[in-house]
Amino acid sequence: MPRDDRDTTLDCRPVAPERLGDVETVFAGCADAGRCWCAFWRRKRPEFNAGTRDGSNRALFRDLVEAGETLGLVGYRHGDSIAWCGVAPRAEQPRLARSRNLAPVDDAPVWSLTCFVTTKAHRRTGLLRPLVAAAARLARSRGAPALEAYPIDAARPLGSGEIYTGVLRPFLDLGFREVARRSPTRPIVRLDLTKEDPT
Repeated sequence: MPRDDRDTTLDCRPVAPERLGDVETVFAGCADAGRCWCAFWRRKRPEFNAGTRDGSNRALFRDLVEAGETLGLVGYRHGDSIAWCGVAPRAEQPRLARSRNLAPVDDAPVWSLTCFVTTKAHRRTGLLRPLVAAAARLARSRGAPALEAYPIDAARPLGSGEIYTGVLRPFLDLGFREVARRSPTRPIVRLDLTKEDPT
């Protein structure tokens, strides 16, 4: 992964109990994130839908973080929490396996990049690449052989609510390769983490 994808103004740290308030700050500016709490790929649809109303998605997130689970990275700029990147072992997100378009390509114990959230003031400031680079470093440090992502590849302009998984081009620029495409707009891409990290 190229060195220039390290944004020196963005400090990415794994979520931990002491950073829960920082995640809440990021999610507060995004209604979808404030209902999801990275539970979409972890819970069955009825449980997830109920959790958006009764707060159990948020409670699950807190419980997992307090139990030491890896759920993602908080991005800080000048000390302020401004971004979130959901990254965790794919096996811990069972709804991916049940997805027609995003079902496993093979049995490799890959990690998955599932979402990106940015506070409004920092959107369109080039955060996707450094967040992805930080996620790759985290997954590699935890022994993952590859990092998988599920970006959108659409010919039309997309709204921010449609691109929470990212768009395809930056992933390809960062060395990901497409490994499956079961629908026209939803490729599965992977970055091999077994090669030496040039950064």
